[in-house]
Amino acid sequence: QVQLVESGGGSVQAGGSLRLSCTGSGYRFSRYCMEWFRQAPGKEREFSALINTYDDPTYADSVKGRFTISRDNDKNTLYLQMNDLKPEDTAMYYCAAAKACSRRTHLIDYWGQGTQVTVSS
Repeated sequence: QVQLVESGGGSVQAGGSLRLSCTGSGYRFSRYCMEWFRQAPGKEREFSALINTYDDPTYADSVKGRFTISRDNDKNTLYLQMNDLKPEDTAMYYCAAAKACSRRTHLIDYWGQGTQVTVSS
């Protein structure tokens, strides 16, 4: 049974930092592109960052320069270091696994349950 379990969300003030983690099980973690998406209330789920199987990252413009994605294949864990957080970063953050990197929600193979990030001004 495939599982993706996120942790590390919380409430911070603008300018603060959080580190999200996502641990995968039930599939070959190292062979999947790992992605982070986020969804704010009333909005569609949107791509934030991904890291391919060669450890190459890609970022959405909205988070570039502030967020860093990384992975530890020995621990089957994906990370998202979020710095200089802004109120507009407030959302539910989801980790996702895809056989091929896509940035598209409909091409994701597995989803986590999400972790809430709230940034106050």
